[in-house]
Amino acid sequence: MPHSLILNLLPQSPIPSQYLTGRHLHALFLTLVSSVDRKLGDRLHDATADKAFTLSPLQIRGQRTGDRGQERSKYKFKVSTSSILQHSHQQPIPAGTPCWWRISLLDDTLFSQLTQLWLNLNPNHPWHLGPADLYITSIQGTPQSTQPWANACSYAQLYEQASDRDRTIDLIFSTPTAFRQGKFDTTLPTRECVFNSLLSRWNKYSGMEFSQIAIESIFPAFIDIHTEIIADSRSKFIGIIGEVSYRILGEIEPIQIKQINALADFVLYAGIGRKTTMGMGMARR
Repeated sequence: MPHSLILNLLPQSPIPSQYLTGRHLHALFLTLVSSVDRKLGDRLHDATADKAFTLSPLQIRGQRTGDRGQERSKYKFKVSTSSILQHSHQQPIPAGTPCWWRISLLDDTLFSQLTQLWLNLNPNHPWHLGPADLYITSIQGTPQSTQPWANACSYAQLYEQASDRDRTIDLIFSTPTAFRQGKFDTTLPTRECVFNSLLSRWNKYSGMEFSQIAIESIFPAFIDIHTEIIADSRSKFIGIIGEVSYRILGEIEPIQIKQINALADFVLYAGIGRKTTMGMGMARR
C-alpha cells in the first residue's frame, strides 16, 4: 500500500542553503529510519536498485512557488504555481519558518517497519539538517484542501478506482524530471520514458503485475515544459518542469485504458524518472 506522508517541520536555527540539497535530505531520511531500525537504515543506504521510497525538496509552508527568486519567472504555466514545487534554495531558511517535506513509501513492509517512528513522534526531539536543529511537529497522511500531496491508497484500490473510459492523462511535473537512456540522461517526457518508469515501479511493488500496457496508443497532446538545472558541490542535474497532457487514441480494450489510468494515478506516490529519492521527478495527475 503506497503512502504519501507530509512531515511538518520547524527549524530552531537557520538552515544554510548548502544543506538543503537532495543529498542532505536523503541523509536525514536515513537517519529517521535508523532511529527505529538501524539494519533497515543501513540496507536502504547500501541499496543500488530502485528504492521503495521517494522524497521531496524542503518546502516553505505558504510560499508561492511561482516566486522563486532566481528561477525563470518569464515562464507562464498553464498549471497553478502551487503545483510547481521549490526545488532549490538560494538563501538560508530562517529559524522558526514552518516547512513541510514529503516522504512517499511504496510498499507495506517499509511503512510497517517505520510504524514506531510515526507513533512515537516526539515534537521536542531535534533532528539535524547540517548545523540546524529542526522539530517534526506533525505528520499528515490524508489529503487536505491545503495539502494535496498527502494521501494513502492500496494498490487494489488504485486499480479498482482507475477509469476504464478516461482517455486523457494530464501530468504535472512539479520538480525537475529526467530519464535514463543507456549511459546518458534525457529530459524529453516521451510516452516510453514516462509510462515505462511507472510500469516498472508498479510491477515491482504492487503485487498486481501488468505484463504489458498499450503504450503504442498513448500520444502527447499538449506540452508546456521548460528545463531547470539543479547543482550542488558534486554534480548538476537537468530536468523538465511543467505540464504534459497525453491522450489514449485508437481502438483499445477498456482493461488497457484502466491499466494506463491506474499508472497515472500511481504517479503521486512513485514519482517519475531518475533521482526520486533526492527530490526529483515529483509529479501529480
